[in-house]
Amino acid sequence: MRWAGQGLSTSDEGALPRLDTLAGLLRTVTAEEFPGMRLHEVAARSALNAVPAGSPMPFRWTINPYRGCEHACRYCYARSTHTWLEMNAGEDFDREIVVKVNLVEVLTRELARPSWRREQVALGTNTDPYQRAEGRYRLMPGVIAALARSGTPLSIVTKGTLLRRDLAELVAAARDVPVGLAVSVAVHDVELQRALEPGTPTARARLSVVRAAREAGLPCGVFMTPVLPWLTDSVEHLDAGLAAVAASGATGVSVQPLYLRPGSREWFWSWLTEQHPELVPGYRRLYGRGAYVPADYRAWLAARLAPLLRRHGLGSGEPKDVRIGDEAFPDGAMPPPVTGGRTTPEPGADQLTLL
Repeated sequence: MRWAGQGLSTSDEGALPRLDTLAGLLRTVTAEEFPGMRLHEVAARSALNAVPAGSPMPFRWTINPYRGCEHACRYCYARSTHTWLEMNAGEDFDREIVVKVNLVEVLTRELARPSWRREQVALGTNTDPYQRAEGRYRLMPGVIAALARSGTPLSIVTKGTLLRRDLAELVAAARDVPVGLAVSVAVHDVELQRALEPGTPTARARLSVVRAAREAGLPCGVFMTPVLPWLTDSVEHLDAGLAAVAASGATGVSVQPLYLRPGSREWFWSWLTEQHPELVPGYRRLYGRGAYVPADYRAWLAARLAPLLRRHGLGSGEPKDVRIGDEAFPDGAMPPPVTGGRTTPEPGADQLTLL
């Protein structure tokens, strides 16, 4: 079984039928504060994950305290990682959360190795370290302290407001090592956010965390990612979002179009077909050849973003002038966007970079 790498071999009579013999599982927990969900506590053998060679990411190491995510974002690019655990990328990813309960202990041992070179470690590149389960397990304060004590720079990306709880720990860590923070706020329409990201705090609540981090003296940027064609790429939505980001005091903003890798693609497609069937033909044109929008769409989005970024003091520089042909987007279909802002992630990157 692929869970063998998680650690100890044990079983739990209360576990799901297909999990009761998986190596590494300590117990399965259900709790009133997590209705409809199960928390699968495992003993991990490792804490630090090496980024694959050749990756465009500016860091080589990541930590994921949890697998699966209660935010339940329909578009989440990490959904396919749950299939590695022999669970599905849809509801299982949202409801079957794996918790590495011994993470801090294992991490402390790994950081003490003479071979550790104190390279930057990124958190939040797969699933959110500040999802609601963190309120129960409190793994992040120990992770932050262990990294800082060892002299290891760290960065965190989250959609969770629970980051505010650990600001004092992060301020203390920043006295010893570089600390980078970013909050992801993709959807600034309340109804759409509830439909697409049913487990996330509101955009306003997340931006209040940015403001609190900045008031604490920490750098904190915003990922306005992903931009969803015909849903969140209008001038009105982008302008409102960037205005709110600027008002939060964010140190920068990154914008990137929707990326639909296998696993997330099917889950998002089912939602789109049910909720916005009129958009399905357009999405088929944009994503018919793979996980990424065409270069024309990215260029169109960059052109749309440039004046908005300048208006709100979040970016500068003119996008390359690219003509959008009628042949590529027939029948009056809206032309395609790319990324804009102070940081432009490499197309194809599976993980997010910090500002």
